[in-house]
Amino acid sequence: MVETSSATLLEQLDPLRTRIDGALARYTEFSADCPPDLREAMRHSLLAPGKRLRPLLVVLAAEACGGSEAAALPAACAVEMVHAYSLIHDDLPAMDDDDLRRGQPTCHRAFGEALAILAGDALLTLAFEVLARDVQPPAVAARCCAELAAAAGACSMVGGQADDIRPCGTGVPPVVPAKHTSNGHVDHESLHWLERIHRRKTGAMFLASLRLGGLVGLGCNGGADADRLSALDKFGKRIGLAFQIVDDLLDVAGDPELVGKRLGKDHGRGKLTFPGLLGVEESTRRARVLIDEACAALSPLKPKASRLEALARYVLERNL
Repeated sequence: MVETSSATLLEQLDPLRTRIDGALARYTEFSADCPPDLREAMRHSLLAPGKRLRPLLVVLAAEACGGSEAAALPAACAVEMVHAYSLIHDDLPAMDDDDLRRGQPTCHRAFGEALAILAGDALLTLAFEVLARDVQPPAVAARCCAELAAAAGACSMVGGQADDIRPCGTGVPPVVPAKHTSNGHVDHESLHWLERIHRRKTGAMFLASLRLGGLVGLGCNGGADADRLSALDKFGKRIGLAFQIVDDLLDVAGDPELVGKRLGKDHGRGKLTFPGLLGVEESTRRARVLIDEACAALSPLKPKASRLEALARYVLERNL
């Protein structure tokens, strides 16, 4: 079987992204009971131009497990709704205080803080309505709800964000950049802390996307498969961490127009990042190793996982 390059994959996935966008738009049409400004605030963030990486992971994981796009689409939309909610809240002045997201004003800049908070709340609850109502069979829907709730909760995404915004001196290990450590050794305590934050803040949603896709795909085939779900878990843990490393690298040297947000802010705030701790060269090397390991983990799912593997390669190459 001919391998799919990341460039070719992006062209192939354009129609799928369009269908995901169409489904997201339909899910946020609402009745007259939804205030128009709330609807617009939700759609402002949810429908903003994006690569739709997390919903793509859902659909491609389902595909790798023998499922269909149609069956996976509700779960894919639910994941994107939770992701959009998290971005709205992360961008707020009390959190990361950003004014640009996906190339447009952040939700609170466009609609005010109060409406932005409510838009995030509404997207979060809508995600679980979609899962519970539209994923089939009901037993799979219940498992998907549990997986996504755990990934977005206090011990995962929200907990990671809480640690990420914690001021220095309140439990965060001291940061010693790698170039300043004795004998060139990495400060493993700070590295462990950084990986722990992003395993929850970023990695949990990548892992949930893959697990939801796997559950839907395997549900379509009448049962669970521990080996295939385990392969998706190994893949997800590595691709999630690699994505965050690349994100940190882009904050240092990316193109603001391509990235779609203000760059250099992490360094300006003194936040712990992979390039700041390890340097650009070592961070890049680690991201490549993680993607290689992620792709190797997919062996129990091949050849149906070829597009999932190509998407992992794209994560490494994006805008660098």
